[in-house]
Amino acid sequence: MFAFSKKIGIDLGTTNILIYVEGEGVVLNEPSVVAIHKESSKILAIGKEAREMLGRTPSAIVAIKPIEDGVIADYSIVENMLKFYIKKIHKKWVFFPPYLMICIPSGGTSIQKRAVKNAAIKVGCKKVFLIEESKAVAIGANLDITKPEGNMIIDVGGGTTDVAVLSMGDIVTAQTLRTGGNKQNEVISRYLRKKYNLTVGEITTEEIKHNIGYAIYPPKNEKMSIRGRDLLGGLPKTIEVTAEEISETLSEPLSSIVEGTKLVLEKTPPELAADIIEKGIFLAGGGSLLKNFPQ
Repeated sequence: MFAFSKKIGIDLGTTNILIYVEGEGVVLNEPSVVAIHKESSKILAIGKEAREMLGRTPSAIVAIKPIEDGVIADYSIVENMLKFYIKKIHKKWVFFPPYLMICIPSGGTSIQKRAVKNAAIKVGCKKVFLIEESKAVAIGANLDITKPEGNMIIDVGGGTTDVAVLSMGDIVTAQTLRTGGNKQNEVISRYLRKKYNLTVGEITTEEIKHNIGYAIYPPKNEKMSIRGRDLLGGLPKTIEVTAEEISETLSEPLSSIVEGTKLVLEKTPPELAADIIEKGIFLAGGGSLLKNFPQ
């Protein structure tokens, strides 16, 4: 039976869910979004199809994110989402339940860890293991964390940022910050409302960040036309925004990551800190893809 029971790794992220299957690599990368009918609570769509409904659904249908800041916000919906995706990649799931490893934030509480594990067990997995995100990143980057050397990981996810120092196969010090890619989107959206009286959807905000979002050193002449709805008149409206504006707006959530990193370094033993100075910091997560983020 073991030969037919797949070994599956899941990154249950606030923004996306990624699934890895041993021997096959990453087989699925879908948004962590579920569309449900308000009155009946019936699930209408999951993943990409549900994400496309964000901001476009009638009042009776709502597209929700069941994972907030790396924590399960809606247990039953996460359970259904897991079941849907596991069945999608493992056709013989009922007869040969998979072995499952799920990534969790380094700063997750025992209650949060138990909630994730219970959701996976209830789906029908043969055995469930939990691994801290920073450890998973290190393994994925082929870092040898078993040696008595310091390795620093910054994993910028959608809802949280994991900052950790690893050595001798374990986490020496770590902090999970309640900021990430979603927070970056929020400050951009807030800025557009305040400065231009313009409201835009989540997908548009994401496009703005990807196209003209810079952590630092934005080019002076880079601009983008943005369409949205005028808050005063309620009619469609188009404005032009510069990369410099967006970069300044993003300074707030990025400063939180810088301060969190400093705090973790302050708690790091001097010998390991010296290793980090020599090796540098390893970045991971979609939020770290922001232009000029490494600088």
